[in-house]
Amino acid sequence: MKKIIFATDSNFFVFMRRISLFFLLAVCSIVAFGQMELYDIQLDNKIYADGISSVQLTVGTEKLSSPVGSLDTDTFHIAFDDLELENRHLKYTFIHCTHDWKWSQMNPIEYIEGFMEDDITTYDHSFNTIEPYIHYQAYFPNENISFTKSGNYVLFVYDDTPDNPILTHRFMVLEPVPAKIACNVHSAIDVNKKYTHQDIDFLVFPGAYRVRNPQRTIHATIQQNDRWDNAKYGLTYYSGDVEELHFDYTDGRNTFPGGAEFRTFDLTTLRSNADHIVGISYVNRHTHAYVLQDEARPFAAYESRGNMNGKCLYYNRDLRNDFSEDYVFTHFTLKSSFPFTEGDVYVFGELTDWQLQEDAKLRYNKEFDFWETELFLKQGVYNYQYVYVPHGSDVIDATYIEGSHFQTNNIYNIYVYFQEEGTSYDRLIGFQSCSIADRR
Repeated sequence: MKKIIFATDSNFFVFMRRISLFFLLAVCSIVAFGQMELYDIQLDNKIYADGISSVQLTVGTEKLSSPVGSLDTDTFHIAFDDLELENRHLKYTFIHCTHDWKWSQMNPIEYIEGFMEDDITTYDHSFNTIEPYIHYQAYFPNENISFTKSGNYVLFVYDDTPDNPILTHRFMVLEPVPAKIACNVHSAIDVNKKYTHQDIDFLVFPGAYRVRNPQRTIHATIQQNDRWDNAKYGLTYYSGDVEELHFDYTDGRNTFPGGAEFRTFDLTTLRSNADHIVGISYVNRHTHAYVLQDEARPFAAYESRGNMNGKCLYYNRDLRNDFSEDYVFTHFTLKSSFPFTEGDVYVFGELTDWQLQEDAKLRYNKEFDFWETELFLKQGVYNYQYVYVPHGSDVIDATYIEGSHFQTNNIYNIYVYFQEEGTSYDRLIGFQSCSIADRR
């Protein structure tokens, strides 16, 4: 009897082994990213690595836009600098969150399409600057990675592996066909706050979204000037029906201190003193700029001025090349007729990523009787203000030094979330920006 010998194709087995390895790596990747809660990161705007600066996350090329884009149509842009000039292998992924910025119940494979992570491959070295840096940027979603669900997201950037975090930054993805929102900003109805606070009333028209139980499935958030620390979360409809949801409260849930218009200064040139810059010097191989001394103004009259509501715009008008903005030690001084013995004072705005940074805390200069600090800032136009934080508290008070006025032209972002029955995540079905200037 003849033996039957089956011929084998070695290339076929190599191919199968590669397929098996691919699926094994894919499964391991899904498991690893499904346990991101174990990493020491926060679901907030935060920098974890030394030398990372000037982080901005916008929609497309709109440099002053809030990071809110439509699912399937808008592209987000993340940009930041590395002043440490480290040799990094930067990657990023997305974390889906609830309406109040907690971990979503979904596994990343449920909302990420394509790879679970993508590389940041676009970087450039600064051009003709005293302070060298590497500028990184990336656009998403792209052909490698995208998201399939609307809602709140955190962009998570890390160096090679997720246990080496670089930064986290919030952004929001809106449903392609959003609900309509009509909003109204006006002075507070509380007579004790009429001249210092603002109420934000709004109507939500769900349209095609079938909202059967709005008290349980609809939540709204109001955000003032891109700040998250004082945002109003979890607002439910006050009255109306499922076709017209009213969010016009009488108990202060929609009330914000008006605050004051932001202060500003211009660092777009280092050849002369621009707006609110009183001096520029070059000391020990570093450039220093001195902002005009500020005065505490808690009881000053309202002063109207055009501003960017706390944001900053990087720009060098002396050298138009890309990545030519230099970094400058920028000095702030604050004069006050009353002491700050019961708390700390910080420079605050997008220039500090809307966070309380230790470098931004002012120290008292006894010799000259003023408060001072310095920040290492990229050239550009800046808005800022001084905020006060009582000892033992983490509540930021932007009125203690700046005062508060109902006329202040704050920008309010309204987000409306819908957790449809039978689903486990919050869809962002509505977004609208408004200000008291809309009434004028």
